[in-house]
Formats: sequence, structure tokens, C-alpha cells
Amino acid sequence: MTAGSTSRARAWRVSPAVAFAAVGAVVTAAVGMVASRPDVIAVGLPLALWVVIALTVPAPSEPTASIVARPDEQQGWLSDEIRVRSDAELIEMLITQSERTRTRVLLPGTAGITAATRALHSGPVRAVQIAARTLAADAGMLGVRLAPTGITRTVHPVRTPLSALPLAPRLTGLHGSHEGARPGSGGDFRDVHPFAPGDELRRVDWRATARAARRPGELFVRRTNALSDASVVIVMDTVDDLGAVVATWGTDDRERCGVTSLDQGRAAARSLAEATIADGDRVSFHTLAHDGRSVRGGTGPRHLARLVAEISACGRAGDDSRYRRTPVVPHGSLIYVLSTFFDGAAAELAVRWRASGHRVIAVDILPELDRTRLAAEKALALRVLLAERQDMFRELAAAGIDTVRWDAHAASHLAVSARSTPAQRAGGVRR
Repeated sequence: MTAGSTSRARAWRVSPAVAFAAVGAVVTAAVGMVASRPDVIAVGLPLALWVVIALTVPAPSEPTASIVARPDEQQGWLSDEIRVRSDAELIEMLITQSERTRTRVLLPGTAGITAATRALHSGPVRAVQIAARTLAADAGMLGVRLAPTGITRTVHPVRTPLSALPLAPRLTGLHGSHEGARPGSGGDFRDVHPFAPGDELRRVDWRATARAARRPGELFVRRTNALSDASVVIVMDTVDDLGAVVATWGTDDRERCGVTSLDQGRAAARSLAEATIADGDRVSFHTLAHDGRSVRGGTGPRHLARLVAEISACGRAGDDSRYRRTPVVPHGSLIYVLSTFFDGAAAELAVRWRASGHRVIAVDILPELDRTRLAAEKALALRVLLAERQDMFRELAAAGIDTVRWDAHAASHLAVSARSTPAQRAGGVRR
């Protein structure tokens, strides 16, 4: 016997059922011989035969398994194909879906099965995890255990259409969809100016030239404003991931916790990014965590695809300290700070950015709370936390920071914030 076959044979062990069958065969034979009952002895023969087969079965090779993600056919459901291959008689498999539902199945040595998993939350999800072992001799021999393997899928958040967005305090660039103050093309009428090197002949205003020309050859051109773009920064605090059901805070119950704050945050970030890029503005994305995710500013469909991928892949940072990473933002940006605002770290950064001349919108991503099944002391602690949070929102308002709650009426809240300042009504403060 080779070393490989020896190791495989050692990996097999006898099932307790085989030991009971052997004992039953011996006892049945002894009772039949003592009582002179051949029929009783015959009853134990199948058990003895099964024990012999189980002890002499050859050891199969180590099984292999793979999980292949299939395209999502229905919103909110993940489909994965599990493929196993072995020369064993049976394979016992334990399938864990979305880290909550466990199913035990028996498959032939080479088979495939499709697992459909309901995605309760957006972001990275451990869709399927499998653990398997081989069986032989009608499960009389328990064989090689397959190392647990799984697949992590990324669930994109839902998107909310946004009709109107606030504008950054300073517009830059020579292209975009916002009316700028620089001379250029695409905007409204600016003025009539004497012809200068660089002006196009097709912009000559012959009527103004006939009226205002004082010297032969003097020309006047009609100038318009340039269309400029704005710089938008989406910043998400990933330290907390609190569910709508307050009773599940501090637990890992992802099934009963309801919509979480990071579900809200990912949905808000994606919606803001898509609406901003649709307006032709540049968008960058950062998470306030150690070694957090970052996407530099850009625009266009490819940049939007990168943003959606990074936003969808954001999970809980697991850092409960007050320190947050401070990303570098362009001057005069519009900054959306997405947080639950239960500690002062995100609020401090928002106030600091506002003092630097940026326009800051605080987006409250805490879901609507379900306070049922709370003990008296926990209900009192929640009231204290919510009161401290309200004090924080008042401090943000005193610093000139608008607060928008992300809920079913978020689009109208942002539209009101877009019209809330004279700078926005005038089209922003332009250079």
C-alpha cells in the first residue's frame, strides 16, 4: 500500500452504527444458537454482512468542491451553483446560507446543486458556505472531511431617484451643467467685448460692431458664460452598523435586526453618486475608518461603476474609537457626511470642513427605530443617547450645516436643502 492510500485509509473511520450492527449480529447469533432457532440466526446475517462490507470498502479519493456565482435572476436573491466531485458513494454536505440558514443534504459522489439565498442586507454578504464529508457502505464508513469553503457576494444597495441636489460653494472647470462666471461657451449671455486674440470670428456681433466701433477694423464679439462643474465628496462613517430593532443592538442577529444604518448609508451614497454624476459633476468617495476605502474624484459611467462597486463593498469597520481618518477634499467642495452621529467624531469633522469654507450636508442614516421588547433600563439608555444626538444636530445647525434624514422623503429633503441658501438660488459662488 502506498503512502497516499495509507493516509486516505486513516482518514476513514467506522460509523457508530457499524459497531451497533456488529454487536446486534453477535447477540442475535448467540440467542439463536442457545434457543436452537435458525430463523433468529438468519435475522442477524444481514447485519453481519453489512459490517463486513463496511470494513472492507476501499478508501475513495479526497473530494473537491467549488461554488460558482450565477447571475442574479431576481432582485434581492443570490443564486450560487455548488459542484462536488468524488468517487465516494455519497457526500454529506452542510450548506449555510447568508450565515443564518443551515441545510443538510446527501448527494451522489459527483453532483451539482443550486442554492438560492435571500439577501436581507446590502454590502458584502457571505452568501453560501459548505462543509462536506464522504460516506461509503450506506454511511457505515465516514470518510474524508472537506475543508469548509464559501463565497462572499456583494449586494448592491437600492437606488433612490433624486431630482434636485445642493450645489458646491465654488464651481471649477470649463465643462459641466452649472452656469459659471468665466467666459466660455454653453452658458447665458455675458457681455459684448472688443475682439481679442483667441476669440472666434463666428462670435463677432456685427450689430454691436456697427454701433460701437470707433476705428476702422475694430470688432466686437458676443461672449457667454462657461458651463462649470462642481466637486462633491461623499464621506461615510462605517464604525456603527445599527439595526432598526433596538433589541438586537450589540448582537450578530442579522435576520431580525431589520434595515441597518449601513444599509441606509450605502443606499444614500449610491443615490447621491448617481444623481451627481448625472449632473456632470465630479464625485469622490471615502470611508472614515483606518485603511478605509477611497475613490478619487471623477465623472462618467466608468467612474460611476467604480463608485457603486466600492460603496457596495463597504462593511462595518469594527473600530469603536473616536479617531476617524480625515480624507483630503478639494477646495470649495460639497461634502455629504453619512453617519448615525452617535459619537462626536463625524460631527467634529463636519464642523471642521464647514469652517474651511466647504458646504457640508449631514445625512442621518439611522433607520426608523423599533423600540419594542426593551427593558426599562435599556429604554432609558436609548432616550439618553437620542437626546445627546439631538444636541449634536443643534450644534451642526449652529455651525451652518444642513441635516437631512435618509428615509422615504430624502429626495424632497435634499430639494429643500438645495433651495435653502441664497448662494444656491444664485447658482453658487463662482470664481
